Amino acid sequence: MSEAIPRVIIVGAGFGGTNAAHALRHARVRVTVIDRTNHSVFFPLLYQVATCGLSADEISVPIRFLLRRQCNVEVVMAEVTGFDLQARTVHMRERQLHYDYLILASGSQYNYFGHDDWPRLAPSLKSVAEAARIRHKILHAFERAELETDAESVRALLTFVLVGGGPTGVELAGALAELTRFTLRREYRRIDTRNTRILLVEAGSRILPAFPERLAKKAFDELRRKGVEIITNAAVTAIDQAGVVVNHETRIASTNVIWTAGVRATPIAAALGAKTDHLGRVKVRPDLSVPDHPEVFVIGDLMVMEKDGQLFSPGLAPVAIQQGIYVGDLIARRVAGRREPPPFRYRDKGKLATVGRSFAVADFRWLRLAGFFAWLLWWTVHIMYLAGLWNRLRVLSTWIWAYLTYQRAVRILTPESATLQEVSGHIVAGRGDVAPIKPAARLNVSSEHCNECE
Repeated sequence: MSEAIPRVIIVGAGFGGTNAAHALRHARVRVTVIDRTNHSVFFPLLYQVATCGLSADEISVPIRFLLRRQCNVEVVMAEVTGFDLQARTVHMRERQLHYDYLILASGSQYNYFGHDDWPRLAPSLKSVAEAARIRHKILHAFERAELETDAESVRALLTFVLVGGGPTGVELAGALAELTRFTLRREYRRIDTRNTRILLVEAGSRILPAFPERLAKKAFDELRRKGVEIITNAAVTAIDQAGVVVNHETRIASTNVIWTAGVRATPIAAALGAKTDHLGRVKVRPDLSVPDHPEVFVIGDLMVMEKDGQLFSPGLAPVAIQQGIYVGDLIARRVAGRREPPPFRYRDKGKLATVGRSFAVADFRWLRLAGFFAWLLWWTVHIMYLAGLWNRLRVLSTWIWAYLTYQRAVRILTPESATLQEVSGHIVAGRGDVAPIKPAARLNVSSEHCNECE
């Protein structure tokens, strides 16, 4: 290719970035996709990785595989550290690249509202690594509870606090309830996993605030039926290793706190030097470009724009997909000297959220469903949007098997990932010292303790 051919740099290979690259497949441009990982993740199913339902490779695809047939694309695995909008360069740790057009699609991260120590105590769910960390945390809690002799300690180990009642919190709570009440119930001898306490804590007045109140109420009732405790109008004001404090007064003892509350833009957005809102999202023009820089575009969770007199940044996968396609088409037209498209307009295809087995809520404005048929629709949509035929077949077969048997096979704990490590009958404690395991009663299994006998 000639050096005169414009270069488009896309930062981030999520829904927005990959769709923008694909929209440029026939354009006379050189496309460089930069991401700090080598894979693209289907984020709506990440909670199933965290709750042992799916493995990470079932919902992830190598970026190079996704774009392997697009000859005008190169993929760079690196971390972007900054930009020079005047010189039109993207800076990485060891190199920099010049661009003619820049698309920033690096997504969002969870918002801990200024509490920098909370991520260590309450992991969030925005990457494969974080999902694996949560899964290990969940499984270790049951292993530790099986060894514990103190009733209060067992109670804390079997208490899970999910902070945030949006779709992620609701879906995670439903999956956890089924894991503890069905999958694990016959596998432990000294604890009854059905006694696990799952609390969904929401600062607002109801869960699923983006859904119609009627559907949110149905989801609320279904979660309650599955044994999940829901606490609304409850802001978490403190988190430590022993649990959380709600509304400055109520302490909940738990060793398992998971953060599913609001999100904010990734820090790289600030490096643009453009105007941002209080959540760090870049304010863009109707064509998704940055003011005063028509060659720079920000899409997906990273942007905020005005729509019908209100701020618009819903943080949904369909928004990022449509914006990626729009910006790719706009650049292709501009390079070819053709008429540019009208301002971006989101076509709302509806919202879906599952509440565990056989129940979901669906809002398509013209059609609102709750229950089994909404769940089947949720299945269909998520299978369709997964990248790669093999991934779709694997996920579908895994779901069918789990539905028929209640089994979840992704429950292997490796020594490398373990936070509870047994060394010759000891548990590795803090500061590198070794503490003896509390003497547990030998496993004299009787019908009183064995779920298998029930």
